[in-house]
Amino acid sequence: MSRTLFLVAGAALVTLTSGCGSPKGAASSAAATAQAAAVATAPYNLVTTIPVGGEGFWDYLSEDTVAHRLYVSHGTKVVVIDMQGDSVVGAIDSLPGVHGLAVAHDLGKGFASDGRENKVAVVDLSTLQVTSRVDVGENPDGIIYLPDRREVYAFNGRGNSASVVDAVKDAVVATIPLPGKPEFAVYDPEAGRVYNNIEDKSEIAVIDVRTHQVVAVWPVAPGESPSGLAIDLAHHRLFTVCDNGMMVMLDSSTGTVVGTVPIGEGPDAARFDPGTQLAFSSNGEGNVTIAHLDSPDSLRVVQTLETTPSARTMTLDPTTHRIYLSAADMEAPTAADSAAGRRRPRMVAGSFRVLVFAPEK
Repeated sequence: MSRTLFLVAGAALVTLTSGCGSPKGAASSAAATAQAAAVATAPYNLVTTIPVGGEGFWDYLSEDTVAHRLYVSHGTKVVVIDMQGDSVVGAIDSLPGVHGLAVAHDLGKGFASDGRENKVAVVDLSTLQVTSRVDVGENPDGIIYLPDRREVYAFNGRGNSASVVDAVKDAVVATIPLPGKPEFAVYDPEAGRVYNNIEDKSEIAVIDVRTHQVVAVWPVAPGESPSGLAIDLAHHRLFTVCDNGMMVMLDSSTGTVVGTVPIGEGPDAARFDPGTQLAFSSNGEGNVTIAHLDSPDSLRVVQTLETTPSARTMTLDPTTHRIYLSAADMEAPTAADSAAGRRRPRMVAGSFRVLVFAPEK
């Protein structure tokens, strides 16, 4: 008997199939398990830097492991990177205030959260052209695709809501009120639930995808102000990274907090690798906290990976176990910046890049 798990990591669909019943399958499974165990104990290091350049700030990265593409938000566009060649191969333009792109590989579409225009832009992934724009709530930010339902969830940061878009018809089919400001979300297809961090309330909202309603709200205390969120489908665990310097692990069935580990300052993204049982938190202070899930109730930090300040957003390729982070160099603040009330430092022109880290072989 074989079982297929659909894992939403960032905005992309990864399909993992485990099989048994034949000596060849058993041998392959044993080899894969051994390889994953070796990766889980190997430290991560920088393997390459992909120069991008250009101007403007950035937010989410998302991966399509079938097409071997990485989508990186940057300014008013999404940069497209070939994950095998580690090079820029195109861009999706005309996306003011873009936060992220949800990949619907089965439909040949992408759905970009266009924060300044309160729209979701529909993209033809073969041509990288915007084909239509869908009106959603105020300031769509985090965005994910549910492949089994062919629905896109756009989380509206200032609208305190989620807009559900029919990915075939490119039309909103539901608007879900949320208890506060939404951040990132993940999906469990078996449970039929979407889990969404509520940043200003230090909670996780649980959405029933069949009824398009919030069915539970769980506190993440002792965590505060959660942003990045990841899920381990096999063990029913959520990993939320919080501004008070901790990763909180919850039972995704009950909302019970079952563990915490310390992380760096300024976390933004979280990812979980089911092959290695590693959970990642990318931190704006210039590092990634890597923790190993020793058991469903035991999480342990195994590495603090040095990156660079500003490298807060991240995604993971679970087939290669590589992690990708957006970063740029920043100018020192000036007196004029302070007088103008600028909260963000200026980016050094042309310094935007993607950092790629992988475990030692």
